[in-house]
Amino acid sequence: MTYKEIIECLYDLKDAEKVVFKENKFGIISNNSLGIYHKELKMIAKEIGQNNELALQLFDSGIYEGRLLCSKMFKPKDVTEQLMEKWVKTFENWEICDSFSMGLFSKSKFALAKILEWTKRKPEFEKRAGFAILASYCMADKTSGNELFEQFFPIIKRESNDERLYVKKAVNWSLRNIGKRNLDLNKKAIETAYEIMEFDTKSAKWIGKKALAELQKDNLRISDYPRAEYRSPVDKNSNS
Repeated sequence: MTYKEIIECLYDLKDAEKVVFKENKFGIISNNSLGIYHKELKMIAKEIGQNNELALQLFDSGIYEGRLLCSKMFKPKDVTEQLMEKWVKTFENWEICDSFSMGLFSKSKFALAKILEWTKRKPEFEKRAGFAILASYCMADKTSGNELFEQFFPIIKRESNDERLYVKKAVNWSLRNIGKRNLDLNKKAIETAYEIMEFDTKSAKWIGKKALAELQKDNLRISDYPRAEYRSPVDKNSNS
């Protein structure tokens, strides 16, 4: 598909009622939105495939759904810091923030650097982007040791007093995902959640309570990353 054909396809799917529905139901407030669901955009992106040139054109179109498509079509290995900074400053809701952070930024070579940098940012969705990358990276990186993820517990504690909805949700999300990497990190995430609950803010108590509710479940599915350390020889052979 050409750029023109993609734009025509997006306008064919335009639905003003969906714009209102997404805003009321999911809190997705966006400028220049056509009202197209994420699953429809995923189908379009799958049909087109990865294409950096088209992705950049779609982002610069200013159409909200065009920007979402960009996050699905740009190749993670080709992401630059300049592009990341350009894009993150435009995030206006959690949907586009998470689409870029999970699908693109967390798979780039700048993922760890941006976690450390953006979680200190002031703007709500720039800070959320840092934590969304972290939450996704926890599951994407199957080889790093615990020490890499343990460095994020102080950051999570530091930002747990941020009362903004989409920040505190992402902080909680990150803590839960670290705690689901393996049994040792699960214990440390639970300890961190209890420490967070000692802070005298509503957001901290909410984050700690929500994290404990999941991390202490009897039937919680915990991964075995890094597998070289947490998977026994029998397990490794059975999955080879």
